[in-house]
Amino acid sequence: MKELYNQLFQNHVTKNNVSYTYMDSIQRDIAIGSWEVNLQNNEVTWSAMTKTIHEVEQDYNPSLEEGINFFLEGYDRELMSILFNRAVNKQEPYDNEVQLKTAKNNIKWVRIVAYPVIKNDATQKVIGVIQDITEKNKTLLDLKLKEELIRTTFDNAPNAMALVSLDGQILTSNKSFSDYLGYTKEELIGFPINTLSHSEDIDVIPQNIKDLIAGKSNKFQCEKRYIRKDKSIIHCLLSVSILRDENFKPVHFISHIIDITKRTIANKKVETLLKTTKLQNERLLNFAHIVSHNLRSHSGNIQMLLDLMYSETPEATNNEYVPLILEAVHQLSETIDNLNQVSTINDNKEQDLQRCNLLDFTNKAISNFSAEIKETKAIININIEQDIYVLAIPAYLDSLLFNFISNALKYKQDHIPPEITLSAEQSNKFIKIEIEDNGLGINLDLHKDKIFGLYKTFHNHKEAKGLGLYITKNQIEAMQGKVKVKSKINKGTIFSIYLKYETN
Repeated sequence: MKELYNQLFQNHVTKNNVSYTYMDSIQRDIAIGSWEVNLQNNEVTWSAMTKTIHEVEQDYNPSLEEGINFFLEGYDRELMSILFNRAVNKQEPYDNEVQLKTAKNNIKWVRIVAYPVIKNDATQKVIGVIQDITEKNKTLLDLKLKEELIRTTFDNAPNAMALVSLDGQILTSNKSFSDYLGYTKEELIGFPINTLSHSEDIDVIPQNIKDLIAGKSNKFQCEKRYIRKDKSIIHCLLSVSILRDENFKPVHFISHIIDITKRTIANKKVETLLKTTKLQNERLLNFAHIVSHNLRSHSGNIQMLLDLMYSETPEATNNEYVPLILEAVHQLSETIDNLNQVSTINDNKEQDLQRCNLLDFTNKAISNFSAEIKETKAIININIEQDIYVLAIPAYLDSLLFNFISNALKYKQDHIPPEITLSAEQSNKFIKIEIEDNGLGINLDLHKDKIFGLYKTFHNHKEAKGLGLYITKNQIEAMQGKVKVKSKINKGTIFSIYLKYETN
């Protein structure tokens, strides 16, 4: 034994002019140092690795007090003093993890193990080992923080989450899961999750569960109803995934549910509203057919009476009013034809659109405002070529031109005559129609998102009802077009209407 001791502790090797025992070499390789306090002569001995851990020179020889003072001031230093005194006075070994500050002021976590050497019931020495566990503790701390983060995220997630065993028992759940179902977290532990399902939905997921366990899928999602503790029903979007161990063996399921009760109820209301709207549209369509048929009859009668006047009593037509009446009846008949066409439109598909000469429709629209144009001294500029045609529903094209021109005149500035410029150009997909005015303008920063909204008005005008732009936008979209707007306060507005043409 003595020979083995000498071999381990007394035989020296030399490296970089520093002498090491064989045990020093082993300690260096395993990063564990040894130490000894001889109580007979108060001599403290540190191995080379112990000195490396403390970041002192290899020729450093500490005293007992210096050795204690390396431990972090406060709790750690006081603990080491108490434990060392107990080892001396009560022969109690110790094994603790504490922090120390090295000679280079680095903080390290170390494990200190100490044993008293006893002779004749008196402690002769205290020997021990020291191990640098800084990296291990750092890893454990990082792991602890990650686990805490995962636990906190799980517990406080806004959506309900639960861990479910492979046989369907709830292992744990978060607060949202408890709140959704009206149970406490403690009540849900061990609860068979299937007993919470609506009776008609119990068989929704068994095959999906089998596929998860068999590794055929990683997750699945479905809509499902659950019964709350108070017997009320909630509609949920259920997502289930499976957790596996390092051998790919299933461990448990992770269930994630989102309460979609409000959305489901809203969808049912929308479905009911759509059915009601469809029925009302059918009634409106029938009404439009009846109105257009009856108006056609009346306008036809007026036209026939005027024709009789021209043929039988021509002298009665020899005045300035009859030609105006005739023109009005002609326009009425044309409007009725357009109304009849609108009433027969079904889905506003491309085949329902007609080829319309844009300049003709523009001139006709402007003629409706001859009185206002004269009264306001408006300047009308038309930059539209005669050969430009758009695909449109005539009644809608009439309506949108009428509305934009009407707004340009209505919302003019008081101190200058209105100037309206209508232009058109062809692009690859659309005829772009621009209607520009120098009127009051619209504050787009304030009204951009609601400019085409129903009942939205932007000026305190007595005739503003908030219907025109809403109707016009819907008419344009019904013709598979689009509309954009640019405007500045007291500078004017430019509406850009994009309508398809025959090639497209």
